[in-house]
Amino acid sequence: MDIILLQDVDLLGTAGDIVNVKPGFARNFLFPRGLALRASKRNLAIADERKRNSEKRRAHDMKINLELSDQLKDLEMTFEVQVGEEEKMFGAVTTNDIHKKLDEKGIVIERHHIELNESIKALGIYHVPVRVSADMKPELKVYVIKA
Repeated sequence: MDIILLQDVDLLGTAGDIVNVKPGFARNFLFPRGLALRASKRNLAIADERKRNSEKRRAHDMKINLELSDQLKDLEMTFEVQVGEEEKMFGAVTTNDIHKKLDEKGIVIERHHIELNESIKALGIYHVPVRVSADMKPELKVYVIKA
């Protein structure tokens, strides 16, 4: 049975591909989940339209992500923290702190996209990756200095 994939399916193909599968697989798995349509003239036109729209959307998203990535790559942030004896910090610099500073600078990004494995608990210079998209992770330069 020939079908048109509406979404990427592992080991089968990508959205817009016309593939031949067994009828039971299409009827019991692909069709109920909205992953595919029967290959007819009408459905081919629908699939082509969806593919064009997704390519436009993907190109637009890529452009926005590149701009945001360039912005973040050149950005440097400074945190002034209180320190005690032997240069030990009181508290830590967390993703929340970085997120608030980014908001103040007008850069909108979700907090969980800031990939800080552990809170920053020592003075120094840190490179913090920020996930803009699956394949773009610019590093934000963070300076932690004593006040």
